[in-house]
Amino acid sequence: MAETAFQIQYRQEFIAGFEQLQSLLRSSTTTESVIKGNQATFLVADSGNATAKTRGVNGLIPARGDNLSQPVATLVEWHDLVRKTDFNIFASQGNQRAIMQKTTMGVINRKIDQDIIAELATGTQNLGVAATADTLRTLRAKTILGNNEVPWDGWITALVTPGYEAYMMGENDFASRDYTMNGPFDAADPAWKDQPVTYRWLGMNWIVHPRLPGQGTAAETCFFFHKSAIGHAYNADDMEMRVGYDEEQDYSWARCSIYMGSQVLQNSGIVLSAHDSSALAAA
Repeated sequence: MAETAFQIQYRQEFIAGFEQLQSLLRSSTTTESVIKGNQATFLVADSGNATAKTRGVNGLIPARGDNLSQPVATLVEWHDLVRKTDFNIFASQGNQRAIMQKTTMGVINRKIDQDIIAELATGTQNLGVAATADTLRTLRAKTILGNNEVPWDGWITALVTPGYEAYMMGENDFASRDYTMNGPFDAADPAWKDQPVTYRWLGMNWIVHPRLPGQGTAAETCFFFHKSAIGHAYNADDMEMRVGYDEEQDYSWARCSIYMGSQVLQNSGIVLSAHDSSALAAA
């Protein structure tokens, strides 16, 4: 005769699995909402490095035109569709409909970042062979942007891997409050929350991203760029989230869709930094 009758309890509130669910990058780009059409044309305007002229011997001031370029971002449709039978939902643990909605939005948000990252990767300015991060390497990227007359106006983003940040944490002037009043440790929040966090150091907005090219290897790619160097266009309604139920086939579905495209606007405002993070990867 059994002396015990153990019971198993299943928690009904689901716990989100570890994956990026929000876009970390859209706010660091120049965005354009497209009302109609499949292309968004940006306008980049400058003087073409013109220099001031004195009045000519004929008494007239020499005239010139402006340097205008029109980079085009082409929109492509992207979708994620989740489908589950009503029996699957009935028999499974947790709120399966809520899970469908959460995960499908996460897929599209990740695609937004992948689209932006892929375009940033077409930049041609770089720091050469991969090395581990330090203050001097970061300052080199800053110097390249400065030499290109990129304004240090608060819209510079340092888009780095967890490995790049880890090496920077060993730099006293990066992590210590003796050198900065708003550094990486200030980004910590006493109340845990599942959302991206950025912080500022060296006049840049630091974003630690888990999906950069080569992440966790000896050939990672990190980016330093200005907001005006990369454009991102999307449909006016932005991300579309739809849910429904098919009575005939007895299944529920959740779909998330977006039309979007990204385009480099000014190559001079993007610096690629190859980084070696292999020593910090899991064994």
